[in-house]
Amino acid sequence: MGIATDEELMERFCDGDHTAFEALFTRHSGGVQGFLSRMVHDGPLAEDLLQTTFLSVVRSRGRYERGTRFSPWLMTIAANAARDALRRRQHREAFAREASVPLPPEDPSLGDPGMRKRLEDALRQLSADQREAILLHKLEGWSFEEIAALRGISVSAARVRAHRGYEKLRHLLEGVGEV
Repeated sequence: MGIATDEELMERFCDGDHTAFEALFTRHSGGVQGFLSRMVHDGPLAEDLLQTTFLSVVRSRGRYERGTRFSPWLMTIAANAARDALRRRQHREAFAREASVPLPPEDPSLGDPGMRKRLEDALRQLSADQREAILLHKLEGWSFEEIAALRGISVSAARVRAHRGYEKLRHLLEGVGEV
């Protein structure tokens, strides 16, 4: 018998096999954490969101439809967790500005020198929709059809989000190097 697919492991987990969940976590935790880190630009928060994502998998296993591709389902959960965290951070920052409460400084050890730092800074300036489309398409290798299904939008809307994000990145990085 060969290596079980993600879908087979998830079905076994739904049937009560906890070792199947451990195998899914081992197989996907690194990629999910990388995606979350790029979405929220905060290592400790990404670690928390990784735990939240897999806790949601445990809690949502009863709603998992057998035969559904596991990876897009998992990344949907992770993307929603990241979006919620970004929304909470926006509210916190807005409240802090209104209350004139200084925010703690960002950890300088998290930034990288050179082009990577400039690219990360540029990605932060994109809308959450554009950043998510670019990260899923370029770094995770998702098709626009998969992105559209994740967000509940048309394929052309997914393409437009990515295209506008790429254009904004090009503008932000002009003269720095190629994107």
